Amino acid sequence: MMASPPDTSKSSKLERYNSYLLRRVSSAKLIAASSHLLFRATVLAGLVLIFLFLLHYPPLLLSSSRYSSASPHSNHRSLLSSGSYGGGSWERDVRRSAAPRRPDGLSVLVTGAAGFVGTHCSLALKRRGDGVVGLDNFNAYYDPALKRSRQALLSGHGVLVLEADINDGALLAKLFDVVPFSHVLHLAAQAGVRYATRNPQSYVASNVAGLVSLFEVAAKHADPQPAVVWASSSSVYGLNTEAPFSEIHRTDRPASLYAATKKAGEAIAHTYNHIYGLSITGLRFFTVYGPWGRPDMAYFSFTKSILSGKPITLFRMPDGNAVQRDFTYIDDVVMGCLGALNTAKKSTGVPGGGKKRGPAQLRVYNLGNTSPVPVAEMVRILEQLLGKKAKKNVVTLPQNGDVPFTHANVSLAKTDFGYRPTTDLATGLRKFVKWYVEYYGVQTPKVVDKDAGAEEKEEEGAAASA
Repeated sequence: MMASPPDTSKSSKLERYNSYLLRRVSSAKLIAASSHLLFRATVLAGLVLIFLFLLHYPPLLLSSSRYSSASPHSNHRSLLSSGSYGGGSWERDVRRSAAPRRPDGLSVLVTGAAGFVGTHCSLALKRRGDGVVGLDNFNAYYDPALKRSRQALLSGHGVLVLEADINDGALLAKLFDVVPFSHVLHLAAQAGVRYATRNPQSYVASNVAGLVSLFEVAAKHADPQPAVVWASSSSVYGLNTEAPFSEIHRTDRPASLYAATKKAGEAIAHTYNHIYGLSITGLRFFTVYGPWGRPDMAYFSFTKSILSGKPITLFRMPDGNAVQRDFTYIDDVVMGCLGALNTAKKSTGVPGGGKKRGPAQLRVYNLGNTSPVPVAEMVRILEQLLGKKAKKNVVTLPQNGDVPFTHANVSLAKTDFGYRPTTDLATGLRKFVKWYVEYYGVQTPKVVDKDAGAEEKEEEGAAASA
């Protein structure tokens, strides 16, 4: 019987399958090798692009604009390592300025001390016998010469203002080593609503990174931890339409980047309070005005334009209604800041960032005047005080972050530390204009101080009756 021929179909199939597997493996290896090569090429290209970006453009936190509020010191070595600050003589000056002159007086680090609110608060603290050390980077968002004049004013009252950036963590730590500050009044910030469309990074550098820098040192380095009072803003109310604005109203719809950074600051404050036991109070300022004010504010720039005969721009709502602001005089705001400092409780955290000993105080307050006034009415008062009519251009309010009105409910601040604004807009603007014409040496019709005139008449009448 003849043997059957061998079955080669199975071996052929096996060979074809093995050949298929080899091709798949080779193909997979080729794809993997290509992927690795592509990944490495992408990484290399990315590094080259980053290098070229850093070579030709400023860092993210530093704007190319000359108005950047971020100091070069924040991305370079600390002023301590540069030799600008530190040493025995410097430490003695810091301690002398920080030393209270009254029993149980506060020792306060004021950031943004050469700013508008910072100057007035520093003077008020020093005059009542508290110790004050100021910090300011003197950025060029508005005329630094005005800030230097404020610095000279503070120096004349014994307040040392150091030129440094809030992001200089090493310098902040050194200050807390030299002085056990009981409180921090944190006012340093990039201000302004419209400027954010041109230089957004400056708001992140100052209002977010700067706040974190301060909280980091206060929470983890300072011994004892200070109580922190800081400037938020009424801008956090954003598109809120409930009036008057209350601390319980929504603040999750900011209308500008400036407002968003201040809202972010309030969230950051909650975090450092919760984790590290920092005692933190946020103050929402409502359109602060007065002597030594900010030139970018409407009342200040309008005064300059009216005197020089240049036109001013007034905004109105699309429906024709007037834009209104809750103008708050600087003395009233200072009263609120000092009230917040006076009632701030001690922090409960452990230096070094250890576990806090218990819940810490966390507060937020409105500081306003409670009486919204149409901006056009503010212009009318200025015209009367300056003895000159304004040339007005009335336009519709653009979508640039400005809001149609602000109106503060201050009942919480009144209850907790007796905040009661007392200065109406006409009185406050009269004091501002008097300062303005004296500071700038402007030739204008004499500004009549009605209150002073009434006092003089009362004195004359008393003398006559005697």
